[in-house]
Amino acid sequence: MATMSIGKAWEEAVAFVAREATLLFPVALLFVALPGLILQEMTPPQLQAWFAAPKADTIPAMPPGFGLAMLLTIILIWFGSLALFALALRPGISVGEALRLSFARLPVLIGTALVVVGAVAAVVVGAALVGVVLSLASKQLAATIGLLLGFGAVALIFFASIRLALLNPVVIDSKAGVMDSLRRAWALTRGYFWRLFGFLIIVMLLSTIAGSAAQVIIGLLGGLVAGAEGARLAGGLAWAAVSSIVQVYMLVMLARLYRQAEPQDIADVFR
Repeated sequence: MATMSIGKAWEEAVAFVAREATLLFPVALLFVALPGLILQEMTPPQLQAWFAAPKADTIPAMPPGFGLAMLLTIILIWFGSLALFALALRPGISVGEALRLSFARLPVLIGTALVVVGAVAAVVVGAALVGVVLSLASKQLAATIGLLLGFGAVALIFFASIRLALLNPVVIDSKAGVMDSLRRAWALTRGYFWRLFGFLIIVMLLSTIAGSAAQVIIGLLGGLVAGAEGARLAGGLAWAAVSSIVQVYMLVMLARLYRQAEPQDIADVFR
């Protein structure tokens, strides 16, 4: 049985990033960090405030075209992530080759996302219908059922995201279709849920702390030079730079974890 070692993945990732930094960081900055920064700049203040503290009864109006911008940003980030995985998983590949491979495999990744979203939506809708029927019997249960359904939906999405943490490397490293990619990614993480959960939580915390610190410090320096607007722009660029660094290390580590968990006999079938 394949084993998964976070420590070994970290050692391999540090060595690989040190060797291939000139390839990895420009791709991460251009296709992962900057799209998010641009979308953040496009987001109206009232919508940013709602994202920070969402309330179902006070959803602000979304500006025309903003939904399309969000979708394009997500797709562009997926494209960049696949390119980074290609660079991490295929030694000797050029950036141009990685981008072309990412573009070729992007429809499969989009297809897997649609399947997952559809499956989660079907489960949530089915549970909601059951909740409505049960609430008719006792109106006092309606609020409790709604709360439980909300927690259940969040837990389901969280569980699925951890179990599919290796989906991107599966998609970029094989010729498998949508359903085969999902099945293979799900199988590779069997028995490693808590290990992957701990890894991703640590990365998220480090990213948040480092990004926030850089945004505040660089933002203050920018404010001294160019005022409030300079502080906001400098802070945003600092956050994007730190995000690029964290994303590169996280994705390379996921690529190494994928290689550790990948049974070679199955891998040969899908390539």
